[in-house]
Parts: sequence; structure tokens; C-alpha cells
Amino acid sequence: VPMSINRDLLAILACPETKAPLKLSSDGLYLVSTDKKTRRRYRIEEDIPVLLIDESEVLTPEEHEKALAD
Repeated sequence: VPMSINRDLLAILACPETKAPLKLSSDGLYLVSTDKKTRRRYRIEEDIPVLLIDESEVLTPEEHEKALAD
């Protein structure tokens, strides 16, 4: 069962590549960069965001748009 990230923590987290704000996915499993050029998604493991660029996923423009709309 995914836990949610503390709102205060979420407010200060940023994409390590672009420094864009991150948005929690609707399922609580990922943090999604709001940067429309890089479209990175970072997983959350045991309530800890894995903010490593090499371990992030790059979403398609459609996936990214949907992730930000959720």
C-alpha cells in the first residue's frame, strides 16, 4: 500500500536534472517532474523518493500530460 509523501517535503523536492517542481502521481508510487522537455518520473520505494537521474523513467509526451493531469 503506497504511503503519501509529506506535503512539506514535496514542496521542497525538485527534479535533480532541471530543478522543476515534482508532482506526486495519483497512485502515490512516483514523483513526476513538471518539466515538459525532460518528462522524468522518479519511483518511490518504501516512502523514499529515488531521485537519481540514471534510475528515472522518461515518459512519452502523452504519458507525461496524463500524469500531470491526474
